[in-house]
Amino acid sequence: MRAPEIEKGVGCDFDSYLLVPDNTLDERISSAKAKLGREVVILDHHYQRDEVVKFADFRGDSLKLSQQAAQTEGRYIVFCGVHFMAESADILRRDLQVVVLPDLNAGCSMADVADIGQVESCWSELGSVLDTGEIVPVTYMNSTAAIKSFTGEHGGSVCTSSNAAAVMKWAFTRSEKVLFLPDEHLGRNTS
Repeated sequence: MRAPEIEKGVGCDFDSYLLVPDNTLDERISSAKAKLGREVVILDHHYQRDEVVKFADFRGDSLKLSQQAAQTEGRYIVFCGVHFMAESADILRRDLQVVVLPDLNAGCSMADVADIGQVESCWSELGSVLDTGEIVPVTYMNSTAAIKSFTGEHGGSVCTSSNAAAVMKWAFTRSEKVLFLPDEHLGRNTS
């Protein structure tokens, strides 16, 4: 099936965008941004290259960016980051906002450490030897929306690296047992 024609200077032919010289992409991005105006908000995580950063409306960590985007008038939120970041923006967005992840292959090795199936299996195994009602799950922001949802459904919380100590302190006031995921080092070092 042939892709629909893209208006010159507004869209991007994703089949060959890596082959297009950077200056051509600059012109196309600038043109699209000018045409869409306040309808588009470009979020740029700290990890991005300078070629991407220069087009950002907001730069920062993923949670802050998601919160900022939800407060804007922009209908289209372009998240220059990885999957879990775009998922966070999608959770926090307003009803008429649409979140776009430009690179669908953009992943995070930390978020890939655990998938929801592994977490559910772990919880089930813990349940065979402990009362899971006495375990508070805490997950790091760098995890999938499914794991964040699981954590909330089981009375836990999501943390960032900057508030991990406060969240762990909160969790230990609720129980002596905390399941921290997916980053064993952050969990161990923080607790």
